[in-house]
Amino acid sequence: MKGDLDMKNLVSKFVILTFLITIFLSIFNVAYATGEKIAYIDFAKVFDDYNKTKDFDKQLEEKGNTKQSQRDKLVAEIKKLKSEMDLMSEKGKEAKQAAIDEKFKKLQDFDRETKDALRKERDDMLRQILKEIKDVVEDFGKKEGYFLILDGRAILYGKEGDNLTDKILKILNDRYGKSKR
Repeated sequence: MKGDLDMKNLVSKFVILTFLITIFLSIFNVAYATGEKIAYIDFAKVFDDYNKTKDFDKQLEEKGNTKQSQRDKLVAEIKKLKSEMDLMSEKGKEAKQAAIDEKFKKLQDFDRETKDALRKERDDMLRQILKEIKDVVEDFGKKEGYFLILDGRAILYGKEGDNLTDKILKILNDRYGKSKR
């Protein structure tokens, strides 16, 4: 009984997928038949090779390194307090343990705040970069009269002449270079 339901479910998903593929291919046939231009970009390459992405990665790494050195100082302070505590009497150890606990809480807060701040900064910058890429692709598509510009990850085959990756990347890097001046 359950096997029959799984098979029916699988068949219905296959029918829906086949229907969607047929519609998608029909749109492409109509576009090509009417002379519409369709192209694609390697979105991952555009993102990775965009100079703004590279600069942002460097900035984030530098901030991460600075935060790591600050964290290392806190850890060193805790280790120093622990080694001092080992040499103390029982009464002195209680006070030292309180200081260690306070430093450890400060370290945990620092870790959490740093992680949250760096993640927020990264997410904000990624959104900005993705929007810039999308805007450039849209503007280019409109100016050059493209019907569709697709992400290359969805393309199994495409003529090299339909690949706009290098053109889009050049536009982005040129704009970014001018904005840095």
